[in-house]
Amino acid sequence: MAKKKTNTESNPKKSKNDIAVGVVGSGSFATAIVKMLVENCKTVHWCVRNEYVKGAIEQRGHNPTYLTAVNFNLKNLKLTTDINELVSACETIVLATPSIYLSDTLDKMTCDYKNKIFVSAIKGIIPKVNDVVAHYLRDEFKIGFRNQAVIAGPCHAEEVAMERLSYLTIATVEDETSEKLVNIFNSEFIKVHSSKDILGNEYSAILKNIFAIGAGIASGLGYGDNFTAVFVSNAIREMETFLEAIYEAPRDVNESAYLGDLLVTAYSLFSRNRNLGNLIGKGYTVKSAIQSMNMVAEGYYAADSIYKTSKDKGLKLPIVDTIYGILYEGKNAEKQFKKLTTKLN
Repeated sequence: MAKKKTNTESNPKKSKNDIAVGVVGSGSFATAIVKMLVENCKTVHWCVRNEYVKGAIEQRGHNPTYLTAVNFNLKNLKLTTDINELVSACETIVLATPSIYLSDTLDKMTCDYKNKIFVSAIKGIIPKVNDVVAHYLRDEFKIGFRNQAVIAGPCHAEEVAMERLSYLTIATVEDETSEKLVNIFNSEFIKVHSSKDILGNEYSAILKNIFAIGAGIASGLGYGDNFTAVFVSNAIREMETFLEAIYEAPRDVNESAYLGDLLVTAYSLFSRNRNLGNLIGKGYTVKSAIQSMNMVAEGYYAADSIYKTSKDKGLKLPIVDTIYGILYEGKNAEKQFKKLTTKLN
C-alpha cells in the first residue's frame, strides 16, 4: 500500500510536464483528478462551479466541500469559473461534472475547441439527449472519437485523496493521445492502462452504478455476502450481454475497467450508488434517499435509459429490470428482490 499523505506539492525528484491540461468540475472525482494531474503537470487549469468555490480554494488551498483534506500548492493551479477561458488555454480538457450538469456547462462553450482532446471522467447518461458522453460530444459538438478519451476505474476519489494505490484505464482510439494521457496520469499511487474500447468502457462505468444500487438495496434488506457474490457474478454477465448488444469489440469483461470497477462500486462504503441503494433497502423512499445525499448517484439517472435501451434491443436483464422497477415504478424493494433471487444462479 502506498504511503498516505494529503499534500500535493511538487515532487523534487520528478520533472513536470508543460502540457496544457484542464479539469471541468469541482466535485469529489474532479478534485481527485486535479490531484492526479498536479503530480505530473506544472500547471493544471481548473474550471469550478462558482466564485465561492474558486475563492475558497484560492484562500484555503483546498476544495471547501469535497476531499477537503487534499491541500494544493496554488502555484500549480489556474482557477476559473469560465469554461471558455479554460478550453481556450488547454489542449486537453477533462470533463468531470455530474452527467446531469454537463449540457448546461458545455452549452456555454463558444470558443474554438477544434483539435482539442476531450476526456470524459463522467459515468452517467446525459439527460438532454438520453445518451452517453461520447455520442453527445460527437453529435452535439462534432467532436469525433479521435479527439475523445474515456477514464474508467476502479478508482474511488476518497482513496486517491489518501494516495492509496489505484488503477485507471484510459480508452482512446489514437495511440499518440493514449501515450500522452498515460504519462500525465501515471504516478506512484496511480497506475494507468490503455484501451481502445471507448464505448465499452463508458457503458460499463454506467452499468456498474446501476448494479451497485442493487448491491446496496440487498445490503439494506439484510442479504449477506453470499448473496452479494451471486448478485455481482450475475451482474457482470448482464453487463457483457448489454455491451455486446450495443457495440461488439474484442473486450474481456473480466478486466479491471469492467469487473474491477463493478466490484469496488458494489462493495465499497465509498460508493455513493451503493449508499443510495442501502438507504432504499432500509426503507427510505427513492426521493428521500436521493435528497439525503450530498453527491449525485449516477446510477439512478442511468437506470431509466439503460432499461429502455435493453427493452428496445429485446435483452433479458433481470437485475436491470428489478432496479428500474424499484426506482421508477415504485415497486417494493423487498418483494422485488425476493423475486430476483429466483432468477439468479
